[in-house]
Amino acid sequence: MKSPTASGRLYRFQEQFARVLADVPLPDDGDNGVAPLVTHPGFAVYRNTVRKGCIDALVANYPAVARLVGQEWMRAAAAEFIRIHAPRSPLLLEYGAEFAAFLKTFEPAAELPYLAGVARLDRFWTEAHFARDESPLAAERVAALGQDDLARARLRPHASARWAWFDELPVFSVWSRNRNGTGDAGDIAWHGEGALVVRPRDSVQAIAIACADVAFLEACAAGRTLAEAALAALEADGAADLAQSMARLLAAGAFGHIKIDDSLSEALP
Repeated sequence: MKSPTASGRLYRFQEQFARVLADVPLPDDGDNGVAPLVTHPGFAVYRNTVRKGCIDALVANYPAVARLVGQEWMRAAAAEFIRIHAPRSPLLLEYGAEFAAFLKTFEPAAELPYLAGVARLDRFWTEAHFARDESPLAAERVAALGQDDLARARLRPHASARWAWFDELPVFSVWSRNRNGTGDAGDIAWHGEGALVVRPRDSVQAIAIACADVAFLEACAAGRTLAEAALAALEADGAADLAQSMARLLAAGAFGHIKIDDSLSEALP
C-alpha cells in the first residue's frame, strides 16, 4: 500500500505530465521529474498523438459548431482549448464540457454571437444521449388529476432533459439546421429562442420552446409545485397559454416523475 506522500507525488507527476502534454508551461516548482521526459525525442510524437486525439474528439462532439465555422477554424480553436482544458475522463465522448464557455471569451468567435449557444446545444445533445434511461411521464397521468391535486403536484424533469433560453438570438434554429446537415440559415428570423433537448426513449429529440416553457421547467427542476411553476411561466410571459405549454412539454417527454404533495392539502381552500 502506497503512503500518502507517495500517492501525492504520483498525483503531482500525473498532473504535470498532463500539463506538458497539452503544451501548458509548468509552474516554477512544477518539475517533479517531468522535465527530462519532455526532452526525449519520442515525447513530441506522443504529445502530437494525444493532441490530435483530443482535437478529433472535440470536433466530433461539436458537429454543429464545426459545420458553422469549418474544419480549419474548428481545429485551431480546439488546439487552443486543449491548452486550458485537458481531458478528465478516458471517455473522449465526454470531452469538452467547457467548450461553450471557452467560445464566449475566444476572440476569433466574437463576430459569431450565437456560436457559444450552438456549442451549448451540442453539449446538451451529448449529455442527453448519455443520461440514465427513464420512462417519460405520460400525459394521461397528469390529465387524470383533479384540480386540487394538480395545484400541489410536483413534476420532476426527465433525467435526460436539458433546456435553455437564448435571448435575442435564434440559436435553436441555427443549431438544428447545422446539426441536421442542411446548414441553410438564410431565412431564420432573428429573435430569441428556447430549446429543449431530451431522450425520452431510444433517441435524442430537440424542439423549440418558448420562454414561458423554460421558466416552467426551471421551476419544476427547483422542486416547486405545478401551481408555482405556472406562476413562474406567466411571469416570464403574461400571454403564455399554459395548457398548450404543458401539452408541448409532456408530448416531448420533458418530465420523468410526478408527486402529489399531501403536506399542502390543508393549505388549499
